[in-house]
Order: sequence, then structure tokens, then C-alpha cells
Amino acid sequence: MTEKEIFESEEDKLRDECGVVGIFQTLSKDADSNKADEDPYSARGFNAAQKVYYGLYSLQHRGQDSSGIAVSDGEEVKVHKGMGAVAEVFQPSHLADLKGRIALGHVRYATAGSCTIENAQPMVQSSKLGTIAVAHNGQLINYEQLREMLEDAGSTFQSTSDTEVIVKLIARSYKKGLERALTDTIQMIKGSFALVVMTEKCLIGARDPNGIRPLCLGKIENGWILASESCAIDSVNGTFVRDINPGEIVIITDDGVLSFEFGERTSKRTCIFEYVYFARPDSIIDGIPVQEARYAMGAQLAKESGVPADVVVGVPDSGLGAAVGYSKAAGIPYATGIIKNKYIGRTFIAPTQKERENMVFVKLNAVSCDVKGKRVVIIDDSIVRGTTSKRLVQILRRAGATEVHFRISSPPVRFPCYFGINTPTRGELISAQNSTDEICKMIGADSLAFLSPEGLMEACRSVNPDGYGFCKGCFTGEYPISVPGEVNKN
Repeated sequence: MTEKEIFESEEDKLRDECGVVGIFQTLSKDADSNKADEDPYSARGFNAAQKVYYGLYSLQHRGQDSSGIAVSDGEEVKVHKGMGAVAEVFQPSHLADLKGRIALGHVRYATAGSCTIENAQPMVQSSKLGTIAVAHNGQLINYEQLREMLEDAGSTFQSTSDTEVIVKLIARSYKKGLERALTDTIQMIKGSFALVVMTEKCLIGARDPNGIRPLCLGKIENGWILASESCAIDSVNGTFVRDINPGEIVIITDDGVLSFEFGERTSKRTCIFEYVYFARPDSIIDGIPVQEARYAMGAQLAKESGVPADVVVGVPDSGLGAAVGYSKAAGIPYATGIIKNKYIGRTFIAPTQKERENMVFVKLNAVSCDVKGKRVVIIDDSIVRGTTSKRLVQILRRAGATEVHFRISSPPVRFPCYFGINTPTRGELISAQNSTDEICKMIGADSLAFLSPEGLMEACRSVNPDGYGFCKGCFTGEYPISVPGEVNKN
């Protein structure tokens, strides 16, 4: 078992794919760049890479396998990337060397391609026509066909990442002009993508026609920011402007933001798990404040499957919002109940399977005074394999809980995701193989209930009636895009 697989087994969570950030700093009106002997694109006085660093730090929850930043000084594109979290990869000397006013960054959790430095992003492609850097959040379902086509045409690949296909497709059409190259590429790729692309002179953002993966635009002092979540805009003291629309490309230059659509308008299908679990609670995605949606999910869960109890407890950190909503709706006191050890990371490795399963006892522990002698409702966002849920029940009973009622603020995850979430195969998904009653017995709870699909939709729409349109394939098996070779993941 690899280190990554060990970490996943102890977490027992679905994993999001990536986070992207792009910064474009405009030339100030009083800059001395009008001097004849100086290039107006000089790196002098700009700190785009530093701002991207802060943005990536705020998106660290979206990926910890690798981190990278590319920056342009108007003539040259530099890149630094490495394996690990943002603080592990970047030292002050690295940021000092990344001078320029245009930059993009990426944090990665591997879905397509192995966890190696070759697959770390941003990916950079240079040619006589210029340099292109790409950071990609999502997953292409026609990656293999496109790669084979490019290899037949003479392209060579350094990675196994689907992002390299995007870079090479753009570079192949670059002689037609940037706008045409982007349009041609985006019309060829299929799947989910939120792209941030950089050349020596401009920054580009693009979102797939279904809007499965999030991307938003913000205004900063003397410039603009593109990011996976609005919390990254806040981290650089920026102002949220709007979400990038499904099927939209924005090109940012000193003249401002140019927007155009690259295909026919389709229905929005934002990944519903962004609201359930992936996104930071302080983010707003497609007009829906994430934390408000989680409160509403908890309230709806109490309405659908309330049970007499003395205290409501949330699993940190993913179940806390829904637990607060459940508590208020049910009129049952909320308590901390469970404490998370935040200092355990990937370096804390247990050598045997039994020890790995018992990692939950190290990472989570009950607050006895909150649960002893009480009937406890415990709220989590999902059940994937069931190992963590079982250990949580044991932890609460060991701390003196007289009853443990498990409530999940999403429907049962019964199907794999093909659009950038690292889900297990159907055989590993406990809800694909067992009924709710069977799972309840397996985890040792007194009762178990999931939020209904209709209840989940109602919770999101109650926060914003215009926030309709979600991809919920992991619950229903119905996907916004036809998935070739779908049986291969079953």
C-alpha cells in the first residue's frame, strides 16, 4: 500500500482534485514605465506570485499532493513546483525569484495521473510563438483518445496528467491566435474543467460547458484574480465580482476583462459535493453561500429523520455546519462532542492494516462531559467505506454515550465520479453494496439515516432559488456528460 493509499484509508473521505489561482496586476497610471529604456512589462515592483501563494494557501483543502506557481515578467515565464503542501514547496527565496505581474498557481490531489513531480502543475509549454502555462481543476473523460491523437502527430509527453494534453492542444493551435487556440482546444476536450491559462502578456480563465468545477473572478488593487473559490479572493484582500459562467472564457489584459462563450449554452451542473464537503465554508459558489447550504442540509435532515436525543455533535470539520443546522431545527442542544487532532498529516504512517484502521482513535476523540450518559445524534457529510463511521460510534460509546444515532447530510454515495473526485470503485462504496439498515448494523449505531436527494436539492435551493442545476451522479448514477467506458470503474 502506498503512502497516499494509507492516508486515504485512515481518512475514509472522497477527495477533491485541485485548486487554481491566477493573478493579473495592471500597470499603474503613475508608474515610471514610460521611460524609453524600460519595458512596461518589467517585473519591477510587482508581487503576483506572492498573492498567488496566499490564494493557494486558502485552497490547500482542495489538494495536498503537489503545489506550483508560474509567473511572467512580460518576456519570460518561470515556474517552481514540488511535491507536498504549499508551505512545504515554497520558501521565501522561491517567491523572491518569481518576479512578475502575471502569475498562476495550482494545488493538486491526483485523480488523473500518478502522484509524481512530472504530474505537478502548472504545466508549461514553450515554442517559437511564445510560452503557455496551464493550471487545471477537473478531469477529462476523453484524455486517452486525445493523447493518442497527439502522439500520432508527433507529440511527446513528460507526464501522465490530462493537463498536459490541454497544454499541447493550445500550443498546437497557437499560430491561429490565442482566442482561436483556446476555442479550438476547449471544444475538443470533454469532461470537467476550470482552467487558468497564462501567456507572457495575459491571463485566461475558462469553465466547462456544464460548470461542474467552480471558478470565479475577483478584483484586487491594480488587478484581477481568478480562483476556484471565493475564499482565495478574500485571502488577498480582493473583492468578489462574479462566477465564471459555464462555457465562458475570460481574457484579462491591461485593457480589462474580455468575455466570450465558446459553445452553445448548456444547463449548469455544479458538483453538488462542493456544498456538501469540498468547498471551504466561507466560500460562495454559483450564488450559494456554502455554510448556509450546510446549515440548511442539517435542518432538512432533522425534518426528514429526527430522533429523540439529548445532544447533537458534528464530525470535525466536515459535519459541523450541518450539525448546527440540525440542532437548531430539532431544538436539541449542540455540543462539541468530538475533538480533532489537527497535527496528524501524511507523515504519520501506521505499518499494519489494523493500526491504520485504528488511526481514527488518534485523530478523533470524544469529549466525555458532552456525551456521557446522553443520547447522541452525530452528523457527518457522507459515508464512503464506513470505517471512520464505525470507529466514531465506538469512540462515543467508550466515552459513555447511551445511544448513538448517525445522520448523514447527503444521500448515499453509490456511484463513482468521472469528473475530478477520487471516488473508490462501486465495490468499495459501502452504500452501493448494502442497505441503510445493513450499514447501521455494520457501524454499530442505534439508527442511521441519510438526507434524501430531494432534501439535498431543497436545502441548496432554499439558500438561493436561482442556484439550480447540479451534478449529482455519485448519488444517482446519472451524469451530465455521457461517460465512455463507464463500466471500467465499476
